[in-house]
Amino acid sequence: MAEASRTFHTILLPSFSHLHKAQSPAGFTAFPRKRCGHRIVVHCSVSTTNDASSTKTTVTQNTIPWGCEIDSLENASTLQKWLSDSGLPPQKMAIQKVDVGERGLVALKNIRKGEKLLFVPPSLVITADSKWSCPEAGEVLKQCSVPDWPLLATYLISEASFEKSSRWSNYISALPRQPYSLLYWTRAELDRYLEASQIRERAIERITNVIGTYNDLRLRIFSKYPDLFPEEVFNMETFKWSFGILFSRLVRLPSMDGRVALVPWADMLNHSCEVETFLDYDKSSQGVVFTTDQQYQPGEQVFISYGKKSNGELLLSYGFVPREGTNPSDSVELPLSLKKSDKCYKEKLEALRKYGLSASECFPIQITGWPLELMAYAYLVVSPPSMKGKFEEMAAAASNKMTSKKDIKYPEIDEQALQFILDSCESSISKYSRFLQASGSMDLDTTSPKQLNRRVFLKQLAVDLCTSERRILFRAQYILRRRLRDIRSGELRALRLFDNFVNLFK
Repeated sequence: MAEASRTFHTILLPSFSHLHKAQSPAGFTAFPRKRCGHRIVVHCSVSTTNDASSTKTTVTQNTIPWGCEIDSLENASTLQKWLSDSGLPPQKMAIQKVDVGERGLVALKNIRKGEKLLFVPPSLVITADSKWSCPEAGEVLKQCSVPDWPLLATYLISEASFEKSSRWSNYISALPRQPYSLLYWTRAELDRYLEASQIRERAIERITNVIGTYNDLRLRIFSKYPDLFPEEVFNMETFKWSFGILFSRLVRLPSMDGRVALVPWADMLNHSCEVETFLDYDKSSQGVVFTTDQQYQPGEQVFISYGKKSNGELLLSYGFVPREGTNPSDSVELPLSLKKSDKCYKEKLEALRKYGLSASECFPIQITGWPLELMAYAYLVVSPPSMKGKFEEMAAAASNKMTSKKDIKYPEIDEQALQFILDSCESSISKYSRFLQASGSMDLDTTSPKQLNRRVFLKQLAVDLCTSERRILFRAQYILRRRLRDIRSGELRALRLFDNFVNLFK
């Protein structure tokens, strides 16, 4: 939930890379090799490969033994009773089945606009400082300076494996056994259903990062302490589950110095594009709360915002796509590339690399327009050799690293830049259209009813996403064509005025 998942790529992996540099940190304590109590075992054999061109995970049995079905209410009452017994104040909401999100919090009483709800105490919030059922395992990870994300992922698995012995057993039993996340899409499914969307590349990158993080932990820590981290418990399948939970439920709490946390009960709230309220720690009440920005009647589902995210980002982390046209933050990534046939390709690429860009970049387009960086990149792509002195300025503007005015304009190449963007836009539209036309007759190729239902569901998500992204591209296409028409009609009018002027003198 909320903004935490966006930090995964930029914070987790760079912080964890120091584990490659030393076998053990300075002052590291050698813990005795002993097993921490009773653990439930996940019987699966995992083989992973991780390279730039492919990401493959083979699992002989991938059933996670804890948690519940994503739409199940079987453990909801137990969770609510445990939370109440553990210090959660009386609530105006209850977990029920809902139309959006499968499960959600529904108002039991009238809720006013501007009212604070939840008040989850810190003792019921899971953070990197939470106590472990196996203290030795937690101490090993902390002495290795493992960052919060992989530490919390390992913590979830460890606590889940202790079942009823863990303080969090009632919470974990209410978590989905298979979170809705692109982490659970196979590479074949990503290639088949999301070929037209740039979110496919983001999903592959995320899966690669999770596999790489697990492999780092296994190589540097788990293999050295097999009694604390047995492979039958800490494996790729369980890590995929725990990271799926983190991506969909972890929140960043601004008033707690931006700490990331899992907040039981609060993470049952679903997202709405129509609200802007979010979770945070309230110092006065000493609990995690949110303030409603609309009123709710008994029986109505209560919502929060997961952040201003596009439909693709919501699918990537949370596994759902809002209805077309309902998300004001929706956008589509438009890929742009330098032309290798360009006489100044080398000089332009050098300018881009100086500002952290490459020969191929993606820029977000919204229904309301596109960023100035996209226009600056287009200027650079179409600029002639005579504008070589402007290449660096264009690259700086495309990277948003200009120290001065960034809204650069080059009227002499406006038409070429807009035409380049239009060509890229129409190329993307054709990909979306091919997929959407083929989706109606797409062979699902399965004899298992469960697999058939899954593939129908995934295909529908892909259709919904591609429809919403193509809608934005159609709007951009219309705007671009109109601007080009105005430019060209203006040039034609100027030419006619010139001809009339010449005829006057004749």
